[in-house]
Amino acid sequence: MQLLNIVMSDEPQQLPITGLITGSVPAAAIVCGDPDRATRIAERLEDATLLSERREYRAYRGTYGGLPVAVCSHGVGAPGAAIAFEELIAAGARRIVRVGTCGGLQPDIVSGDLVVATAAVDKTGYGRTTVPDGYPAVAGVRLTYALLETAASQEQTVSEGIVLSLDNFYQGVETPHLTPYPVLSAAGVVAVEMECAALFIVGSLRGAQTAAILAVDGNVLGQRETMESYDPHREVVSRAVEAATGIALAALRQNAPGGERP
Repeated sequence: MQLLNIVMSDEPQQLPITGLITGSVPAAAIVCGDPDRATRIAERLEDATLLSERREYRAYRGTYGGLPVAVCSHGVGAPGAAIAFEELIAAGARRIVRVGTCGGLQPDIVSGDLVVATAAVDKTGYGRTTVPDGYPAVAGVRLTYALLETAASQEQTVSEGIVLSLDNFYQGVETPHLTPYPVLSAAGVVAVEMECAALFIVGSLRGAQTAAILAVDGNVLGQRETMESYDPHREVVSRAVEAATGIALAALRQNAPGGERP
């Protein structure tokens, strides 16, 4: 109810965690985990200005081909990311694309590939405590289609499908709550990451279009993530993130209603 009161207020207000001001965020937004990645994405915008910087949340506003666009980092994991998504929407966002990274869960999805998430298997504590059991974490159809159409127009090959969203990154002990990667792979899940389920759930709850395009930074079927094996800073991953960013920006411009387009 507090969020609803903030959204409905006529006076601009500073939101409590991100520091964003209501009305300061345009309808189109890109989100990513790393604040430094948010800065790199903002460098692709015209007249980019810093809106706020608190904790893991660094937000910018600029234009892309004349379209106002926000960029905001959301950190690692569903609960903190959901806060960013909620406050971005309260501040004005209506279409949000996540540009992130993921691990491949199909043998042919490897480092440097791109994945467009159509939905998420929600294995997060955030989802369990926010929506009823069985509530689907599904991406927005129109915005997802815009990503796929834009990728095709740029001759970028992408895989599309369901991703797995988890809270844990480094493996603990075996528990009944964690479905093995090979089982999910056999069910057609294409990749694993940590925040898409939260994005899609928040979008559904708040009436915002959401979508995600992810750069693959490894394949985890043979070996789970470890400190020794995981390296997201390779050039092949950086190139994929750059490609995903370009697709996301172009898709947001393509998907904008007529009144927003320059």
